[in-house]
Amino acid sequence: MTGFNEGFKIGEAEFKNTVLTASGTYGFGLEYARLIDVSKLGGIATKGLSLKPKMGNSGERIYETPGGMLNSIGLENPGVESFIKDYLPKAAKLGTQIIANISGANLEEYGEMAEALDDQKDVAALEVNISCPNVKAGGIAFGTDINMVRKVTALVKAKTTKPVIIKLSPNVTDITQFAMAAEAEGADALSMINTLIGMGIDINKRKPILGNVIGGLSGPAIKPVALRMVYQTAQKVKIPIIGMGGISDTRDALEFLLAGASGIMTGTINFREPQRSLEIVDGIKNYCIDNGFKSVSEIVGLAWKEDKNVKVNSCS
Repeated sequence: MTGFNEGFKIGEAEFKNTVLTASGTYGFGLEYARLIDVSKLGGIATKGLSLKPKMGNSGERIYETPGGMLNSIGLENPGVESFIKDYLPKAAKLGTQIIANISGANLEEYGEMAEALDDQKDVAALEVNISCPNVKAGGIAFGTDINMVRKVTALVKAKTTKPVIIKLSPNVTDITQFAMAAEAEGADALSMINTLIGMGIDINKRKPILGNVIGGLSGPAIKPVALRMVYQTAQKVKIPIIGMGGISDTRDALEFLLAGASGIMTGTINFREPQRSLEIVDGIKNYCIDNGFKSVSEIVGLAWKEDKNVKVNSCS
């Protein structure tokens, strides 16, 4: 089919296709460039950046679970200054959009990072990780306090001209309320979901496995939860959603698009099968063409939109 449109937009940022890679699973893209042609991806969300370099948590930081993995890395990263100087120039040559993921220990740090990245032409958008503790509020995670979600979103929007993507935490009672709060404060898009909170225990040592005791659960095990949250949220907001959470193949990705996501991010699967994201790019395109769609955007939200005249066959 000629003229088929694979891409989507967030604000003024254009993505060549709907498949991106999730923060924390793809480094700065440079690591995977030795294995696959990352230029074929729609974009890369960088490893989470903090204002200053961080060493991360001590002890065990990754634990495999049935259908997924727990991680408690502790945001190990070189800091935003080093990212701009040492990593971004190389990442910019990969031929795909770079989304800078930022995390702050307090509101001021979010603002400082947004300002520092605003004049970096090679950064397409900012993804704001609000699933981290607010030190000044006694360790409460920004993403589970709806007032803090509002404040972080408003502050970052005030400090940058780039599109702002708020990455929502699933560890709340009703994620749609947090999504609408971010939208009301000017968020250009949402990415969802971040990891669920979990833990593992070593029965021989009779102690928690992770050095930080609890960690973030990702992988196929969380997909039904993530899919349900995207489905509910897409019906409450008008801004684009980037869906993620256990996406491992084309069928998974299509489910998120049909649920209302405009784009998707692969995560845990990248560790096991680095080429899978590229296979999903082709799989989505082939599905749409086989079913008579002229763009990926035509299938977004079909699982709940009223117009169900188009028959959608199952993915082979």
